[in-house]
Amino acid sequence: MSIDLVFNAIKAIAPATFFPLINLAQSQEYVIDNLQKLGLAKIQPGGKFEEVYGYALVDYKKSNSESTLNFFRNKENKAAFWKAFVALSDEEWDILKAKAQKAQIDWVRVEDFYQVFIKVANRSNNPGQVIVNAQNQEAVKAQNQETVNLLREILAVLKKRPEAIAKSQSKEPVKDLPYPDDFKALIEDKTKAFCGREFVFNEFDNFLKNHRKGYFTVIGDPGMGKSAIAAEYVSRSKAICYFNIQAQSPNTPEQFLQSIRQQLINRYQLQDAENDNLSTLLTKVNQKLVADKPLVIVVDALDEVDQQDSGNILYLPTNLPERIYFMLTRRPYASNKKRLLTDGVTQQELDLTAKQYEDFNRADVKNYISFCINDDPEYKDGLQKWITNRYLSNVQKFIDELVIKSENNFMYLRYVLPDIAKEIDNDLTIDKLPQGLKDYYQWHWRRMGMDETPQELTVIILFILVQLTTSPTLNMIAEYADVEEYEVEKVLDEWVEYLRKQQIQGQLCYSIYHTSFLDFLKAQRELQPTRRLFQWVVQRIYECLYSEKR
Repeated sequence: MSIDLVFNAIKAIAPATFFPLINLAQSQEYVIDNLQKLGLAKIQPGGKFEEVYGYALVDYKKSNSESTLNFFRNKENKAAFWKAFVALSDEEWDILKAKAQKAQIDWVRVEDFYQVFIKVANRSNNPGQVIVNAQNQEAVKAQNQETVNLLREILAVLKKRPEAIAKSQSKEPVKDLPYPDDFKALIEDKTKAFCGREFVFNEFDNFLKNHRKGYFTVIGDPGMGKSAIAAEYVSRSKAICYFNIQAQSPNTPEQFLQSIRQQLINRYQLQDAENDNLSTLLTKVNQKLVADKPLVIVVDALDEVDQQDSGNILYLPTNLPERIYFMLTRRPYASNKKRLLTDGVTQQELDLTAKQYEDFNRADVKNYISFCINDDPEYKDGLQKWITNRYLSNVQKFIDELVIKSENNFMYLRYVLPDIAKEIDNDLTIDKLPQGLKDYYQWHWRRMGMDETPQELTVIILFILVQLTTSPTLNMIAEYADVEEYEVEKVLDEWVEYLRKQQIQGQLCYSIYHTSFLDFLKAQRELQPTRRLFQWVVQRIYECLYSEKR
């Protein structure tokens, strides 16, 4: 039975105003989606590009936002996808990538849609004819030489992508879904300049090979790159994930379970699982796993979890089904603070601060500095100029001395390298830089005049950011401080390198970038909540929040 017949039948009985209002891709998607809801999902796409594209949209929409779907529904983007799919060069993919960037669509999502499209094409009635239809029906009907050449190009493309075809033909029920929108900005930020850490990934791979299930924990001091390691693994493997973020407050066991539950339901099409606890969910997933495809769940920053009782942290199960693993990260902890009891489940820890990893850490830090000097589009010119002026282009000497100053801490470098590139102080030398992350925070605090008589508004704004457990907007901060927005913006611009800016429900929100800096601020005498200065601020916050609820 052809999808065209069904499409025309539904079109005949649908409201007359419906189809003119939506494009062809979306109308095909509408028909296919309703067929599946009616239990007619066995109707397979034929050999036309439009049909396969429609089926791919339906499969893809189960785990993606409306804005992402609208990107693929767009006629021009669909045409660009078609051209990229059959092109023998990377130029067409670059065009599609530019369109995705302009629409603020993560390229990972385009790659995911490509995999879905391949999978649908291979289950169609005539896979060899799937993309013949495309944009030029006239040329196809004429069977001219251009069409023959096009078919040859298509075959060449398919031969060049055997891994994609093999993946699409797998009986694996698990989809490679993109990571949750809640953590999209964080993952992109942590991975954009990621370097090294292969020794961590190698150890985790060995853990997967040598144990049937288990918990693998990466331990390290603040700024050693634990969150970046977690983000990079998620980016590489599309693993289920959860990032505890103290400054933004998605860090309770209830929020963790809600997020993980939804990810597992989406990925494994779990039925009647909306109220399941984690153990039950993992048991259901275990029944759907293919033998060589384990489930890995990445959970970052256990030390930032907000949990009052004394049970397992985040209520992680004491036992796990076969082929299910957790990759966890946390700061060093006292033995009585571990809060992860298990029964018959292997636990392994990799402590980044251990002496055996010193050489690996040093090498990774050197690679990161080298990347910033040679490849970072924002800072490389400033860094190269600074090095030339002070080291006579002796880059290796600069790197070696900065490694010692950093104490192998990536967060230190994230702050110091931009300071150097922007030449915040003409007299700045390596010798004058602070030693280690904690000293850097104190150094910056003094440089901003906070040890003298800091501006009252600066203190108030920092106090608001420290005390709130959610990420406020510019307007909210201005309301709480009872000042104009532009005054708040001027202060935030001075502290921009310490802030994380992200879109939440369409609004730009602010929070402290790293927990180590948040801890530093909380310890400062100037920001103690017992100060009389902050009494009216606390009252103001309460009044604003109370009025919003009313």
